[in-house]
Amino acid sequence: MDEMQGRIRCPELRDKIISAEAAAAMIKDGMIVGTSGFTPSGYPKAITLALAERVRNSGEQLQITVFSGASLGDEVDGVLTETGVISRRTPYQTNDTIRKALNTPGRVEYFDEHLSLCSQKLRYGFYGKMDVALVEACAITEDGGIVPTTSAGNTASFIQSSGFVLVELNTVQPASLEGIHDIYLLDDPPRRQPIPLVEPGQRIGATYIPCPREKIAGIVISDIPDCVRPLSEPNADEVRMAQNIVDFLQSEMKAGRLPDPLPPLQSGVGNVANAVLKGLKDSPLENLAFFSEVIQDAAFELIDCGKFVTVSGTSLTPSAAGLKKFYENVDFYKQHIVLRPTEISNNPELSRRLGVIAMNTAIEADIYGHVNSTHIMGTRMMNGIGGSGDFARSAYLSIFMTSSVAKGGDISCIVPMCSHVDHTEHDVCVVVTEQGLADLRNKSPRERALEIINKCAHPDYRPLLLDYYQRALKENKAGANHTPHLLSEALSWHDRFNKTGSMRQK
Repeated sequence: MDEMQGRIRCPELRDKIISAEAAAAMIKDGMIVGTSGFTPSGYPKAITLALAERVRNSGEQLQITVFSGASLGDEVDGVLTETGVISRRTPYQTNDTIRKALNTPGRVEYFDEHLSLCSQKLRYGFYGKMDVALVEACAITEDGGIVPTTSAGNTASFIQSSGFVLVELNTVQPASLEGIHDIYLLDDPPRRQPIPLVEPGQRIGATYIPCPREKIAGIVISDIPDCVRPLSEPNADEVRMAQNIVDFLQSEMKAGRLPDPLPPLQSGVGNVANAVLKGLKDSPLENLAFFSEVIQDAAFELIDCGKFVTVSGTSLTPSAAGLKKFYENVDFYKQHIVLRPTEISNNPELSRRLGVIAMNTAIEADIYGHVNSTHIMGTRMMNGIGGSGDFARSAYLSIFMTSSVAKGGDISCIVPMCSHVDHTEHDVCVVVTEQGLADLRNKSPRERALEIINKCAHPDYRPLLLDYYQRALKENKAGANHTPHLLSEALSWHDRFNKTGSMRQK
């Protein structure tokens, strides 16, 4: 009871402690539900598991729309998809179960969205009225303010927009997380004020999310940990990619095109992004700031060795070992880390103001610098655009990273034409693979094609790509070769894999 008094410091709210089953009973068919959580960290678990069990036991037909900050753990995206509860989902996911469902007509309707825009579009009324927000917390303040756990995401906006709030007070999450968050709420246009943030580590908001006490309909006590994902050690290709980027940044500093120390860095989520950040450990780069979304193991290591002075994000997304390390040293890391709402962490205006160097991963890039970060072979959704678009267009430098080949070499990740385009040539400054780095700035499409083919493509595919480009130059009509293409053949690269399992010419 003493712990509950420390965790729920508003006495009248202690009377609202209910079971997960009672909370799940408040969720009705057709509701729009917003959840805390971001890649997958700090998301509700007990209530969604109870909701799935309710549907299994009763056989009732219940379907809801789920909004989140980004991807959620299996306790939400997995079990609610298996039981048919999720009918519509946005803005980002990484769960195998829901990925199969959204790629299957009639299962889950998924619409992709830039992460920085999701919550404000909800407030505008574009998506309908949010009924309930499910929020994981580590504490509730004397005034009813909600202290999030390991992510900020879209939680603050969901609490604002929802009809009522259900809180999961997670006792596994340390109470010492309080103080790591910086919750700043935006006004909506047309009279939105400038965001008063000019340094990556600057604090401009509160350490909790304001919430009227009467809006909290129930508090569920939970002890279910985040379902974190493993991060592999960097492989040889990832090490080479990291070195290519470090060498490029150093050369830009030497040429006077980048300041010393560097502007804040941003990096996406996953093994490649984590590996590239790790590559900074042994580099001569010092006094670095990180202004991004996700904070993975490499960020902790760079704080430990003194490379990262300031780390700003919206979510802690480490491996199990990284999370344990963080929990054991929360007070130390709180001196360096700030967790902000996604509308701040991913805000394009702030990226441009701070001069963020954006480093994001691609599924494929084409020879003219367009990038596909969402669809496999143009039709199968992988995860979603995430925050890459938020940063790419407004970055000081926009870098996209991919291995040159996939599937053991059967797929070239450098192609004549992307099967789906998320980032156009206008938003891509640099493409890097383990083969090399293509600087696309100040280059025409024809110059970009040769730069990417010769520096980024795998040697097994380089002759095929050069042959395609040269024939496109010859076979197009005179005066129609600003961006030379053989349209039917460009698409056949992807069709060849679908038919034979390899892009290689047999």
